[in-house]
Amino acid sequence: MHNLTKCFLCSDFGKTTKNSVEKQTVFGADTRKIFKGPQELFTGEVQLSLLFPPNETAQYSGAHCTFQPRARTAWHIHPAGQYMIVTSGVGRTGTRYGKILEIKAGDVIWCPPDTEHWHGASPDAPMALLLITGVFECKNVIYKEKVTNEQYLGRSGTASVGQLPSE
Repeated sequence: MHNLTKCFLCSDFGKTTKNSVEKQTVFGADTRKIFKGPQELFTGEVQLSLLFPPNETAQYSGAHCTFQPRARTAWHIHPAGQYMIVTSGVGRTGTRYGKILEIKAGDVIWCPPDTEHWHGASPDAPMALLLITGVFECKNVIYKEKVTNEQYLGRSGTASVGQLPSE
């Protein structure tokens, strides 16, 4: 079982441009770090783009993640929680409780602190997410073991695939 901790620091992000008049920071698209999801943390083809780091006042970071069909994260937790905003496609997210939800473009999912979960594309379609992840004690994610095909497909005995509840 992997127990990897990752905290993206300012050095993990592209160069910044500061406007001294307005005190704003621009993280330029042309300097953004884009990389393939490491095999020990992801199954399938995943691309990550680090958008912005946490800072002294805003203890959260942002990233954009694209999953090809059947691609997914390993089991993991976020010590300070995470918002997932589906920007395109269809995907899934599952918890250790066995519930797998189908998610689609426009859905916003809140994953509370320390909830073991995974997320990725559906078996037949890609998915892209905007991720806003809280940071606690310089940790934003702790990875565990990879999600098996049985867990991903909802065949692990306790899992079932469902829709997000409608209001």
